[in-house]
Amino acid sequence: MGMVISFAALFLSVILMQLSSGGVGPLDALSGITLEFTTTQIGALGSAHFLGFFIGCWWAPRLMGSVGHARAFAAFTAAGTIGLMAHMLVVDPWAWGAMRVASGMCVAGCYTVIEAWLNAKITNQTRGRTMGFYRVTDMGGQLVAQMMISVLEPASYVSYNILAIFCCASLLPLVLTKRRQPDTPSAPRLRPSLAFRASPMAALGVVVASLSGATFRMVGPLYGDKVGLAIDQIAYFLAVFILGGALSQIPVGWLADKYDRRHVMIGLSIAAITSCIVTASVQGLSVNGIMLTAFFFGLTSFPIYSVAAAHANDFATPEERVELAAALMFFFAVGAIAAPLVASGLIERYGPAAMFMMIAAAHAVLILFGIVRMRVRPTQDQKTSYVWLPRTSFTIGRLTRNDEEDPKK
Repeated sequence: MGMVISFAALFLSVILMQLSSGGVGPLDALSGITLEFTTTQIGALGSAHFLGFFIGCWWAPRLMGSVGHARAFAAFTAAGTIGLMAHMLVVDPWAWGAMRVASGMCVAGCYTVIEAWLNAKITNQTRGRTMGFYRVTDMGGQLVAQMMISVLEPASYVSYNILAIFCCASLLPLVLTKRRQPDTPSAPRLRPSLAFRASPMAALGVVVASLSGATFRMVGPLYGDKVGLAIDQIAYFLAVFILGGALSQIPVGWLADKYDRRHVMIGLSIAAITSCIVTASVQGLSVNGIMLTAFFFGLTSFPIYSVAAAHANDFATPEERVELAAALMFFFAVGAIAAPLVASGLIERYGPAAMFMMIAAAHAVLILFGIVRMRVRPTQDQKTSYVWLPRTSFTIGRLTRNDEEDPKK
């Protein structure tokens, strides 16, 4: 309990940041529908968010090295707040795209600061408990943020102002803490080739995970609107996807540690394809049926990122694992930038079912590639432990490794 109290300020900042950043994506989609943006323009807003996310992941460690943790956090929070508050001042999809780049930078930058601060203060004895509370805090914030959509009016200055208040409030716990700022860690080198060298299938698995998650979270409200869900039902639609992903982590982690992780990824992809096909092909699903398919889709697609990361770590040396985590996050960001724009274009041309068919096609590619890779290379006998990894920053790898594994510490 003392460990939780000592990190209370950081965890409170995480919750407030999630309430802000987790709500802006679906609120933008619903606002875009209200303001008669095209489907492709709405999807482009999600892509702009992840473009900003990538920029923030790369820039944040360098900014921390220049101005320190608290000032870097304040700078990114200011950018996110400005982006939110400017939405209803300039109602234009291209201007909103620039604002979403700012919000994406804010999310990545703030999480980089928080994770660097956590890593500097925890020990190997408290690392597991700290990561557990961190994941629960982050996921809980995401769930509540989706539910907020049911009470936030689309295309309303008040709604965006509420999200801006949460973003700004996330600054207070961190900058007012009396704890001394830690030393700034060196920025991990970004070497995407490292992920391919460790495991080509893991690199592809991360891209497929981003196609699934980014598409559902950023374009899912469009799908919900087109199949007749009310705004409060769209909020539940997004929330049950996240809930399914959270509940799957323990059983999937057990399977990934016991069996060949490529088999686990293939099994998850087969189940995800089944969910996509049912959702896309069954006409006239009831609201409960749509919620059930969203839950099952989260249950099967959400854990693929962590399974892929664990598989890649099996083939990496201890000193490579921090940079490997950054490389995998790079591939996640690339896939997430492309996915909402492509999915929205398909919806505009072929209808809402096309979103799930695109995701199913991506999982089918992962299955075929996995079968080929199993013929090329056997799995490792000695496995690293499965870790449920948040998709937050390039520095997440520092939180998940043990100090004795890292000779550069």
